Amino acid sequence: MNVAGEITGKLDEKYNGIEYYFQLKKTNEQLVIENSKLRQLLKENYENADVPKMLITDTIKTDSFRQSLKYIYMPAKVVGSSVLSQANFLTIHRGSLQQVKPNMGVVSSQGIVGSVVNVSENYATVMSLLNRNYKVVAKLKNGGERGTVEWDGTNPSFVTLKDIPKSAKVKKGDSVVTSSISSLFPGNIMVGVVEEIVDDKSSNFYTLKLRTGTNFFSVEYVYVIDNIQYGEQKKLEDSTRKKVQ
Repeated sequence: MNVAGEITGKLDEKYNGIEYYFQLKKTNEQLVIENSKLRQLLKENYENADVPKMLITDTIKTDSFRQSLKYIYMPAKVVGSSVLSQANFLTIHRGSLQQVKPNMGVVSSQGIVGSVVNVSENYATVMSLLNRNYKVVAKLKNGGERGTVEWDGTNPSFVTLKDIPKSAKVKKGDSVVTSSISSLFPGNIMVGVVEEIVDDKSSNFYTLKLRTGTNFFSVEYVYVIDNIQYGEQKKLEDSTRKKVQ
């Protein structure tokens, strides 16, 4: 009886551990969905066309949000990723049947991840920030000076921000975030934190070494960002280029 009780107890303990694991997984998925709803309420996702009068509000107009809503967040699970090659990608379990299209930005709860490059019905591949071919415009959170973020192909924990003017007041520990001029991302999403300031004596610009906000070794869930005003913007820009050529 004692032996049987001990065996039963151990089996119950293992079963409870397995049950807890799946409950925790379900809880994680619920939190991701809730976070996407909270992210949707950020003021950076809403953008009205300019008007001739100054308009100051302290709330978001959610009752008529289609007039001002610019970005929609869609949660997705990461089912594949690479970190150690020169051209890293992630695979997410969300595709065209779930409203994902190429050229959509992708972020994690910690910061930017990359952008969608290919889509099937239920999956999509994301070009990672840790890809030698990937570039994104970012800015210093404090001063607003803009530059280009890219990866040099060495350490997966660091990227570089180039072309920051030496007139900028920047120090180690400063945050670098997305710029609102990007069509892929809302403004002020974390890109990384300044780890080192490289002073090129032959130019008037700094190169900043950033520790990435996203931990690419452990990211499990991401948010795909749909810029629902992008089509209108791109159509106008393409039409303008044709007229001036």
